[in-house]
Amino acid sequence: MVWDYAESNIFNHAAGDYETTLSTMVRVLRSMRVTTPGSVQQKDATSPGNGSVPPIISSDPPYYDNIGYADLSDFFYVWLRRSLGLIYPEVFGTMLVPKSAELVATPYRFGGSRQKAQEFFESGLGTAFTRMRERANPDYPITIYYAFKQAESEKPSANGGVADDHGVLAVASTGWETMLTGLMEAGFQITGTWPMRTELSNRPVATGTNALASSVVMVCRAREANAPVASRRDFQNALRRELPGALSVMMRENIAPVDLAQATIGPGMAIYSRYSSVLENDGTPLNVRTALQLINQQLDAVLAEQDGDLDGESRFCVAWYEQFGTGERDYGLAETLSKAKNTSLRGLAESGVLSQRAGKVRLLKREELPEAWDPATDGHTNAWETAQHLVKAVLVGEENAAAIVKKLGPNRAEEARQLAYRLYQICDRKKRADEAFAYNALSQSWERVIQLSQQEEEGALF
Repeated sequence: MVWDYAESNIFNHAAGDYETTLSTMVRVLRSMRVTTPGSVQQKDATSPGNGSVPPIISSDPPYYDNIGYADLSDFFYVWLRRSLGLIYPEVFGTMLVPKSAELVATPYRFGGSRQKAQEFFESGLGTAFTRMRERANPDYPITIYYAFKQAESEKPSANGGVADDHGVLAVASTGWETMLTGLMEAGFQITGTWPMRTELSNRPVATGTNALASSVVMVCRAREANAPVASRRDFQNALRRELPGALSVMMRENIAPVDLAQATIGPGMAIYSRYSSVLENDGTPLNVRTALQLINQQLDAVLAEQDGDLDGESRFCVAWYEQFGTGERDYGLAETLSKAKNTSLRGLAESGVLSQRAGKVRLLKREELPEAWDPATDGHTNAWETAQHLVKAVLVGEENAAAIVKKLGPNRAEEARQLAYRLYQICDRKKRADEAFAYNALSQSWERVIQLSQQEEEGALF
C-alpha cells in the first residue's frame, strides 16, 4: 500500500491532528439543534425492506470498479477489531471486512472474469434501485449523487471505428451507463439535476490533473404509468431544443469544463427518462448507452455552434487548432482555411497569434506570446488572443489574470471564458491533457479572478 502523501503530525495543532479534528466535530455538534433521537443501521440494499414508515432516500451509489471500499477498509479493520471487538462484537465478528455482498465490479472476486463482475454489479444495482422505488416515501423524491470519470468503454464497428449498432460514433462511460440503466429499468424518471461542487481542489488526485470537481445530483421520482413512447428523432429534437438552455445556465454558473460533460448527462437523461421508452427507427429500444452518446454529440454541437459568434480570426484559430494544434503546416492549407473563415493570414500575423515562415504556418504557443501584452493599447486583438493571454496569466497567478480582465471589460472577458470551454472540449477529445488542464484552470479560477478585478476597480475609486 502506497500513501498519497505523508501523514500529519498528530500533535501539530493543525488540520489532521487529534485536537483540531476533535474540536471540529464538537463545533458541528454544538451547532446542531436536533432533539429527536436517531439510529443507524447497516443493511443490504438489495434485500426487501421492513418497517411501516416509508423512508426518504438519498444515495451515493457505488462506482463500478473504481473504488474497492472493503479492500481499503481491511487496513483499518484489523486494528479496530483488536481495540473495539469486545465492545461491538456484532460489527467485528469476522477476521476481515465482509466482501461477498459488496456491490462493486471487482474481477478478482469472480476468478478474474470481468464479465461476471459486471453482471454481478448490474444485477445488484438494478435490484437495489427497484427496492428503493418500492419502499420510497411517495411525498419526497429520491436523490442520487454521482461523479464518475474513467477510460471510456469502446465498441469497435465493422469499419474499425467506434460505433453502436445504429452508427453512433461517440462512446459513453461504463459507470454512468450502468448506473443510469439500473435507474431506468427500475422505473424512475429524472425530474431535476444539480451539479454540485463537492471535491476539494487540493486533494492529491486533483494535483496537476483534470480531475472532476463536481458531483451531479439527480432528483428522481417513479415514472408515470402512462408515460409516452418516443422515437429516436423525438428524443434528438428534444435534446436540440432543451439542452442549449441547460448548458447556458451551467456555463453561466461557472461549471468547470472538466465537469461539463458529466453535468450535461443530467438534463439530457431527464429528457430520455420522461418517456416510457425511446425507439430506434427499426422499432428496437434505444438504450442508455446510445442516449448518452447522443447527449455527448449534442454537447459537442452546442459548443461548436458558438464558433459562429467569434470574429473571423478566432474562427480560423479554433479550426486550425482543432486539426493541427500548434503544429506547422503548409501555407497553402492555411490560406484556404483563412478564406473560408473570411479572414487573412496577414491579419493573423499582425495580431500576434500566427507565425508564417518559409512556406509554413503555425499558431504561436502561449509561452511565445509577449509578456507585456496590454489589451488597452493593442490595436489588433481577437477572442483567441485574449483567451490565450488570460490562460497564460492565470497559470502564473490569478492576480495577473485579474489585471487583464479589468482592462478587457466584462463582455470581452466573458467571450474569452466561453471560448475556453470550447478549447477544453477539443483538447479532451484529442487527448491533449496538458492543454486541457490549462483551459480548465481558467474556468476554475474565474470567480476569484473576477473578485480580484473588482477589488482593483474599487481600490482605484478610493
